[in-house]
Amino acid sequence: MDDIVKQALAKWPNVPHCYGWLGLDARGNWYMRDDRTQAEGSFPAAKGSMLRHEKLIDFIHRNYDRDGEGQWFFQNGPQRVYVELEAAPFVWRIADDTGFAVTAHTGQAVEVSGCLLDEEGRLYLAAPIGLGLVHTQDVGLAANAIEQGVWTPEPVRSADLPQRFGHVLSPAARQPVPATKP
Repeated sequence: MDDIVKQALAKWPNVPHCYGWLGLDARGNWYMRDDRTQAEGSFPAAKGSMLRHEKLIDFIHRNYDRDGEGQWFFQNGPQRVYVELEAAPFVWRIADDTGFAVTAHTGQAVEVSGCLLDEEGRLYLAAPIGLGLVHTQDVGLAANAIEQGVWTPEPVRSADLPQRFGHVLSPAARQPVPATKP
């Protein structure tokens, strides 16, 4: 976590959390979801505006974490901005070399501890930092790793992955609905 974020947390410890405003898609892209986008529907059906500012994306990556309930967030100064996940907390990139090195969309290198294939043919890899989906551009490399015996896919149902790996796809959906006046 950035020092400036730690300082903001110490200065303003009781800032309310933010839900529904940030999404991570299955290709590792971040989306800002304003009120209008949120009113159009849940993520990823209503994605919002893709973030393209490299320094902002790097800041999000450095301050991306999970809470004790498996909800992923970006610590934005004193405020936690909870992330809506399309598939998993991470999107993996695989190096085009003989070692099949794996890196998260956040830039962290990881050691793979499991390989899973869901009912739709999506390939996930488990690592100590969490579960991630293999980026669509790297599925061919992953297939080579499987053919070479580096990874052995285990069949899974995608609906079972959040509970099994302890992550929440939609923290916003877990929030109480505000009461409306009659």
